[in-house]
Amino acid sequence: MKRLIGLSLLLIFFLPIMSAAQSTKVFTGAKIIPISGEPIDNGVLVTKGDKIVAVGSEGEVDIPSNAREFDVSGKVIMPGLVDSHSHIGDGDGGDRSAALHPDTRIIDSIDPHSETFKKALAGGVTTVNVMPGSGHLMSGQTAYLKLRKADKIEEMLFVDDPRHEIAGGLKMANGTNSIGDPPFPGTRAKSASMVRKLFIKAQDYKEKVEEADGDPEKMPKRDIGMEALVEVLNGERIVHFHTHRHYDILTAIRLSEEFGFRLVLHHVSEAWKIADEIAEADVPASIIVLDAPGGKPEAADIKYKNGAVLEKAGVTVGYHTDASITDTRLFLRSGAFGVRAGMSREAALKALTIENAKMMDLQDRVGTLEAGKDADFVVLSGDPLSVYTKVEQTWVEGIKRFDYSNPKDRKYSTGGYDVFRGSAHNHHGDK
Repeated sequence: MKRLIGLSLLLIFFLPIMSAAQSTKVFTGAKIIPISGEPIDNGVLVTKGDKIVAVGSEGEVDIPSNAREFDVSGKVIMPGLVDSHSHIGDGDGGDRSAALHPDTRIIDSIDPHSETFKKALAGGVTTVNVMPGSGHLMSGQTAYLKLRKADKIEEMLFVDDPRHEIAGGLKMANGTNSIGDPPFPGTRAKSASMVRKLFIKAQDYKEKVEEADGDPEKMPKRDIGMEALVEVLNGERIVHFHTHRHYDILTAIRLSEEFGFRLVLHHVSEAWKIADEIAEADVPASIIVLDAPGGKPEAADIKYKNGAVLEKAGVTVGYHTDASITDTRLFLRSGAFGVRAGMSREAALKALTIENAKMMDLQDRVGTLEAGKDADFVVLSGDPLSVYTKVEQTWVEGIKRFDYSNPKDRKYSTGGYDVFRGSAHNHHGDK
């Protein structure tokens, strides 16, 4: 009897949550910007559970009879924002014992309860690439996260088992961040040579694994750092490369071509100087916009026109926050700065969504509003590139994760006394 009572109580508690998560929802009256196509005036968005069922104009979309309807007339709906370079979650990567840490995983240090995630949701961000810091040539493995409510990091990942599946990319860097006293390189040339030596070692390890052909007696001694680099060499794990000056950017491209790894360039402050070379290499660029003076000397030539120049050259461009370098609550502003400097509106909106998703191999899940994709979307008060627009709601997989009308949520959007104390964890000084 006690077991039955206990089961009943559990059902009473969990059934509303389960039904809410699996229910069909319909959002009507808003202007929908699906990214995958032209904006839809007076659009209809239908979700069921964690997926999108339909997107279209009023009268063209069948609305299920059992659906819960939300009238969002006068609002704008667009996909949840995808941040391709972030440091939220209060995690860390490698230490100062070595300049290269391919074995280090950011997932082993992220706090799922960090209030930095709530701050990102207040900016409409639903997917992030969380990085270890850039104070190393190779600071560790990144994590692609969905901003679900979670008690452990596994509940935020895009994979079910991070022990046997690739949960993110690999963070690398060059330039002044990774230069230092031994065991760190003292020059840019030494930086590149240390990276090349490690990849040559990884090539040798890969060859031995292939020769063993599954025979445990022939397998080399397990090396978790080499395992990660073999995944890079196989094209399974993407390299996310922090780089600023034009010749450092070309060094990153040169390394990727020598060892055949997939590359995403990050920051690339001087990309506008070599946009054609980046386009010829067919490498995507995740860029940042800075709206205040200061910072490192190698970013002195950063330009608002970076996105526009790269777009014109035919480069795949995304924006990122590098949080907390720029504020996740204001991520939409990055696209607005790009348009102001000559970028097309279409490219700027893609740079906040689908292009970043492509840089993490997540384009089949997120980045556009299409049937079959995850029900991640943002309800805005107005045009996404207007300084007057507010993020009113952020939905992740069909569940509302941020609501501006809720005072508890609103504080993460507007700030207030002690709201963000300790949330500006700096991963760039981890030297």
